Amino acid sequence: MDSLTLIIIVGAAAAGFVQGLSGFAFAMCAMAFWAWTLDPQLAAVVVVGCSVVGQAITIVAARRGFNLKRTLPFIVGGVLGVPVGVTILPLVDQITFRAIVGGLLAMFCPAMLAFGGRAHFAKERPAANSGIGFIGGVLGGIGGFTGAVPTLWASLQAWTKDEQRAIIQWFNITMHVVTITGYGISGLITVERSKWLLVAIPAMVIPSLLGAKLYTKISDVAFRRLILIILSATGIALLISSVPKLI
Repeated sequence: MDSLTLIIIVGAAAAGFVQGLSGFAFAMCAMAFWAWTLDPQLAAVVVVGCSVVGQAITIVAARRGFNLKRTLPFIVGGVLGVPVGVTILPLVDQITFRAIVGGLLAMFCPAMLAFGGRAHFAKERPAANSGIGFIGGVLGGIGGFTGAVPTLWASLQAWTKDEQRAIIQWFNITMHVVTITGYGISGLITVERSKWLLVAIPAMVIPSLLGAKLYTKISDVAFRRLILIILSATGIALLISSVPKLI
């Protein structure tokens, strides 16, 4: 087994477990492994393809807190944002993009943890939810980072872990389906890139299911803190992978 294949398998397995546990973060976790070696457009295709599969096989974990009225504004905003991100993708310097996303996560999420990771908003804000969804869609189209901003926003709301999970996961799976469709239409999905998808997908299936099983055993407070820890670690990993290259 060559080193590239091994890196893709290990990254897919680790990211699959994290996504199964949290309902998001496949892209952010996988890129901590793949940013060093994979071409940015190949990484985007593999990330989004694996995310669709991982979300689909663990979607049962998001059934209990599903609320269509609350979820729909996120999805509408996201659907509008994905084509913008897909259009921008070939023009964006991925190293700079990862550094900016990583810096924001590395600053904001630890600060929220320091304040206990408590919810702050009880009132429903459909317009704001749509705006947050749009941002998530754009980031997803650029590099598969669909869940970061919506997840941060959800962690600020007075929602249970099942309600947060439902928002995050239903939004993510919808955005990833739209994104992979956009990649197909734009010609980003080639035969060579599809071969690497066939390597990554089997590696993440069992870890995804194990993560989803563990999710059922944690409390609302633990879930909120877990989300912030994952986002903090992701931000640091993105900075580590991108800043030296920028320098």
